Amino acid sequence: MSIRFASAASAVALAACFATPAFAGEAAAATTGPAADTETEITVSETAALIPAIAPITLADAMGQEEDTPAITISGSATLASDYRFRGVSQSDEGIAVQGGFTISHESGAYIGTWGSNLAGWGTFGGSNTELDIYAGYKLPVGEGTLDLGGTWFMYPSGADTTDFVEFYAKLGGAVGPVSLTATVAYAPQQEALGNAFPVGAPADPGDKEDNLYLAADAAYGIADTPVTLKAHLGYSDGNPGLGPNGTSVAPTGTYFDWLLGIDVVPISGLTLSVAYVDTDIAEAEAALIRPNFATLDGDSISDATVVFSITASF
Repeated sequence: MSIRFASAASAVALAACFATPAFAGEAAAATTGPAADTETEITVSETAALIPAIAPITLADAMGQEEDTPAITISGSATLASDYRFRGVSQSDEGIAVQGGFTISHESGAYIGTWGSNLAGWGTFGGSNTELDIYAGYKLPVGEGTLDLGGTWFMYPSGADTTDFVEFYAKLGGAVGPVSLTATVAYAPQQEALGNAFPVGAPADPGDKEDNLYLAADAAYGIADTPVTLKAHLGYSDGNPGLGPNGTSVAPTGTYFDWLLGIDVVPISGLTLSVAYVDTDIAEAEAALIRPNFATLDGDSISDATVVFSITASF
């Protein structure tokens, strides 16, 4: 697929098309980024099947008491993946990644959490070769959907200077029949970590600051009476076409598409097995302009098609 948008405004139109007429909880692009958590929803019909014909009477019912819903909940996950793909590009030199995180949520809709992964090759900035993200946001109902507003601080502990950056996001989710849909707009304002410090074919420009836009549309379909969920993702990046102060870029080649088609299987509660086909439309000629940085340590492409396997334990 070799399509380019003429402008970021055109890309916004794409996200809007995927978002109509309603949206759903984000279908995770498994192992592709910090917000890549897979949620399995139980429909009303499925829930009904779990209710016994005669409900048992609990002590609380007998005493006329109602169970209190906790005001604060904690959820988390740990993942072992065959590759860490961030917006279609490998951050682990096409090698194994160990990832994990947790989220603290309040009944009001506010939440805060953290997520981390090991890095290698293109994704590294020295130090512990680790990405550690801190995110916070607020979810609120909008019609029959949910609006999620927040921000992520991307950190690389003990790494080089000017590596960290902040990105703000808005996600609108809901459902169309059995299909859950999510539209995402993520914007990182001008920061030195995103700057075009080493432009292609031009003199170095240390201290340059650039911004970055990412648009995404996600869909998930849970097959009735099975533990299987089908998922799809399409993303569009618009950012620094050269190399940043640390020889990398959040949007390599400037503008490009990434996509994913995958399957999640939940054999038992809290365990998810995933397989996903991941690809981008970054051409070999474009990738060559920012090599040897934009390649594995063996010189292979880190943005071409691949199949990513992962296993996730969650609570």
